[in-house]
Amino acid sequence: MKKKIELIIQKELNNLTGKKFSKSYIFKYILPIIQYIDKTNDKKFIISGSQGSGKSTLSKLIKIIIEKTSSKKVMLLSIDDYYLSKIDRYNLSQQIHPLLITRGVPGTHNIKKLKEHLGQFKKKQFPIITPTFNKLKDDISKKTKVFNKADILILEGWCCGANPIENKFLYKNLNKVERQLDKDFKWRNYYNSKLKSEYHKIFKSFDRIIYLQPSSFHFVLNWRYAQEKDNAKKTKTKNFMNKNTTKNFILYYEKLTKWMIKNMPDKADMLIKVDKEQKIKKIIYYD
Repeated sequence: MKKKIELIIQKELNNLTGKKFSKSYIFKYILPIIQYIDKTNDKKFIISGSQGSGKSTLSKLIKIIIEKTSSKKVMLLSIDDYYLSKIDRYNLSQQIHPLLITRGVPGTHNIKKLKEHLGQFKKKQFPIITPTFNKLKDDISKKTKVFNKADILILEGWCCGANPIENKFLYKNLNKVERQLDKDFKWRNYYNSKLKSEYHKIFKSFDRIIYLQPSSFHFVLNWRYAQEKDNAKKTKTKNFMNKNTTKNFILYYEKLTKWMIKNMPDKADMLIKVDKEQKIKKIIYYD
């Protein structure tokens, strides 16, 4: 049975990534992660990691394998699909700070809607209809996802599970965005206050956190740019960020990403260390 599951994983992983993975890699790293979620009585999981770390691919794979090898259904949510609309972010940028027009940081998501869907899952109020976000158009898509049943819920996203940033690091300027456009700290104070309040309430409602930890923030640029090209290829569009635009874009994520690289190992129930090729190098269990 285990050999059959390994073959299914190998096939699906190839479909998702276009890459081939050895049976030994799957047996050592991928299968234990899937079993960690599938064999527990816990129902709600966060899968977190920096942009391009592989969290979305891993989350999709877990859903596919669990549903193909059992009768369980997985409700997979991405926090990215809960980004506020372009007009809502524009209004936020006028009311709070101009930088909030750019999606990404806490405070640019529709947390009220996410909370509503988590409540429906808890009460088993199906079907649950969730939003999707079109990153190429930088706006909410007309498409939705419908979940008619779910035994397990996975929330994946770059900032999921994050602790609020300590003031000493929060007020240290790391890049030109912070140095030139947030001189009064209003932007970072705003998103950090959101982490302390409604985001914290959401994250603490989950049973377990799985965190994919890159060894360096420097890998994120190449990972994020690869995502842009891949999304453009899949949607057959030339409307995607070039490498320089991507480099500027990830500056908005730099502080919280670096904070999480440093602090999430103390919070995660499972820590997955990934190398610059996005391959898993080590898994550490904390529970």
